[in-house]
Amino acid sequence: MKKHSFFLSHLKEGLIDKNPTLIQLLGMCPTLAVTTKMSNAIGMGLAATAVLVFSNLFISLLRKFIPRQVRIAAYIVIISGFVTAVQLLLQAYLPSLYASLGIFIPLIVVNCIILARAEAFASKNPPLPSLWDGVTMGLGFTLALLLVAFFREILGGATFFGLSLGFTPIGFFAAAPGAFLTLGCVIAAVNYFRARPKKNKKGERDDA
Repeated sequence: MKKHSFFLSHLKEGLIDKNPTLIQLLGMCPTLAVTTKMSNAIGMGLAATAVLVFSNLFISLLRKFIPRQVRIAAYIVIISGFVTAVQLLLQAYLPSLYASLGIFIPLIVVNCIILARAEAFASKNPPLPSLWDGVTMGLGFTLALLLVAFFREILGGATFFGLSLGFTPIGFFAAAPGAFLTLGCVIAAVNYFRARPKKNKKGERDDA
């Protein structure tokens, strides 16, 4: 029962309470750069999630063997191996997505989210919880990318998953300033709903 509650609470943390992008403000660079299309957001999110899952798992398995003095360098070596594997797979099987994401695939190596979870969680916890941490934080990152891309693709490209919506796009949202504005609005909306007082079982608001 305790394990069940851990997995559920950790999923909620990754998606909402401790979302790596919308709450912790990590991974800003790819969030701003690749969210012009929903397909790019899904591709980047799943690629980062795969790297998170496997790097967390391997770092957890090796945590007792990695000297503390060189732990960051060791983490980067492990992460870079999985990033290379993901990069080669995308290049071989999804060349159009690989071309769209460009330099941001190899830059997953130094993604703050992955390094932060390696240091804060995987290096201190057993393999299974570390693997689940990678899944939940990766899904949280993917959710943030999708929320930003949803508005940017519709408003900036007048398309949705490449399908034309039949109106004139607002080019501002496809540019860098539009990315900043959209991300800021999404973060503000998420924090607003998280800060709203919750209702107790009697229907009364809990302002505590």
